[in-house]
Amino acid sequence: MIYTVTFNPSLDYIVSVDDFRLGLTNRTASELILPGGKGINVSTVLMNLGIKSRALGFVAGFTGREIVLELERLGVESEFITIEKGVSRINVKLKSIDGTEINGRGPDIDSKSLEKLMDKLDSLTEGDVLFLSGSIPECIPDDIYRRIMAMLNNRGVTVVVDATRELLMNVLEYRPFLIKPNNHELGDIFGVKLSSRAEVVPYARELQKQGAVNVLVSMAGEGAVLVAEDGQVYESEAPKGKLVNGVGAGDSMVAGFMAGWLDRHDYRHAFYMGLAAGSASAFSEYLATKEEVEKVYNEAVKQAAESADNA
Repeated sequence: MIYTVTFNPSLDYIVSVDDFRLGLTNRTASELILPGGKGINVSTVLMNLGIKSRALGFVAGFTGREIVLELERLGVESEFITIEKGVSRINVKLKSIDGTEINGRGPDIDSKSLEKLMDKLDSLTEGDVLFLSGSIPECIPDDIYRRIMAMLNNRGVTVVVDATRELLMNVLEYRPFLIKPNNHELGDIFGVKLSSRAEVVPYARELQKQGAVNVLVSMAGEGAVLVAEDGQVYESEAPKGKLVNGVGAGDSMVAGFMAGWLDRHDYRHAFYMGLAAGSASAFSEYLATKEEVEKVYNEAVKQAAESADNA
């Protein structure tokens, strides 16, 4: 079974406002309410690609109930733990000004609820896949990813970690199958600025030396780089298309990569599936459908073949 963990799920209120003016009343030109959070995004893309997963994490209050209902409508299986106090957060994402968001805080997660999640994860066995995605609330111990991976160590569980800084670095000794920093996050780890695909390779290899099995580096318009377990480096410029919505593109890349890997156990295929899923979501109003991913995948593979012929 595939599991995703979202410690702080949200209802994402995605709006566009024509001619947004600060300090004045603005009215929306379009609006959409969707369940959000990095693990939830991964589960949604996997579902779109025809792969079942179970979304785990915490919800609270009327917004938490709505998150569960929205996931049911989408066809995503969930098994969230309900927090008795507080409400799940609402995140406002303003499409009219790219990258502008106001993210809510979310409920405080008590120790008993956290132990319930740990008990659920303790049931994972060989062949299961676990995605640990995103930041954690301040009320959660900052070594929680490390604790989870230590608990599952040597069980044959495939673990994917999409996190930043200490959350990521603290788990490397437990050999996560895949990590996915972007080039800025990778540069922050080593105190350097990384702009080109060639520049990220030695630093991705350094993370491999510290324990990561595969390192997938997303680079927005520059494309992506995979430094794989087999020693090969796979890299590509970004597929051509119009950026519509960057929310969830990185989560889509992680989901696409694992969907490709589970399908063929071939790193080249997994890399292009990740690249295609991330790009297809960026080109869409919401997270990419299977048809959209397949279209971008075919275009990306064709583009790579043409580049190789011209080299």
